Amino acid sequence: MVKFSERANSIQPTGVRRMFDMAGDDTIQFGLGEPDFQPPEIAIKAFTQAMEEGKNKYTTTAGLPELRKKIAEEWSNLSPNLTESNVCITMSGTNALLDVFLAIVDPGDNVLIPEPYFPLYPPDVVICGGEPNLYPCNFDNGFVPKIADLEKLVNDKTVAILYNFPSNPTGATLSIDERDKLVDFAIRHDLWIISDEVYDRIIYNGSHVSFLGAGHDKLFLINSFSKTFAMTGWRIGYILSPDDDAMIQINKMQYYVTACSNDAMQYAVLSALENAPDYPNTMRDEFQLRRDLICSRLNAMDGVTCHIPEGAFYVFPKVEVNGYNSKELALKILQLGGVLCSPGTAFGEAGEGHLRFAYTIDRDGISEGMDRLEEVLIKLRG
Repeated sequence: MVKFSERANSIQPTGVRRMFDMAGDDTIQFGLGEPDFQPPEIAIKAFTQAMEEGKNKYTTTAGLPELRKKIAEEWSNLSPNLTESNVCITMSGTNALLDVFLAIVDPGDNVLIPEPYFPLYPPDVVICGGEPNLYPCNFDNGFVPKIADLEKLVNDKTVAILYNFPSNPTGATLSIDERDKLVDFAIRHDLWIISDEVYDRIIYNGSHVSFLGAGHDKLFLINSFSKTFAMTGWRIGYILSPDDDAMIQINKMQYYVTACSNDAMQYAVLSALENAPDYPNTMRDEFQLRRDLICSRLNAMDGVTCHIPEGAFYVFPKVEVNGYNSKELALKILQLGGVLCSPGTAFGEAGEGHLRFAYTIDRDGISEGMDRLEEVLIKLRG
């Protein structure tokens, strides 16, 4: 008899991917969070050149020293003592998350996870034998958690809390004051902070508020080049921690998960950081125009209420249609309108009543998609 592990049986494909697999060729895609840009041309050339020069071998587990040094320098304004040893290059932010959970979660431990959440968070904790302990990030509070809610959930088995700002799926950001209260909570309960900051360069007003340098070195910062340099298919990211002992453990996990990251690609990313530092700002400016368009269209529709996000490239509006839950509604919008969005429950049960739209298509596509969406909602309301 064929038998599979409990962890494998307990994990299901994400709702985002299930909807994506149902879409036809003429579907207007608001489903996947993938920029419709290409990486900087100079990075593509550097990638090719590196391969032609024979950089197609194993690298050190932690990654190219020059790239790690450059990343440490990029964050030195927040934590001046960082060196290349505080950085480990990973095969994407996804790989980075798993490394961190493997390093700190024992069977029976739990990790405080935001809800709505990026769909990989809870399953990663389960894979490591732990339990996801979900805390609410509600629409009425701008999707920022309340300390009182966290205090109700933390217990003696809680080893870490994960924060994600700017947020996927909500686009939420937080103020310095809000960040400091969340840091104080982690310090009081002696928790690791896992800060997923992969959208740190897509901020529309003001500056990114990081958890690095906020007074708690028991920290893992997760980042990726997928969103900020449009390198989703390259699968490259990193873990950064000011805690030297933590990085020793991370490098061990990285070795056993994937040995090392792609050789030539690391030279390409280094080239992007050195020679195209403003490229993320170019993308951000276009995303801001798209954000303004999609939010104005959504908020003009009956039964739709949408926060205007300050980061990332997602909107997570409340959409009310009697008789339909979010999964049924997303399916109807796809079937009747040829518009792909994600049901809010793909990001946890707290996402019920919401839909997620990734505004990673051009403005003409957004306008047509909103026209189709409005027609479907009118039809469903009779």
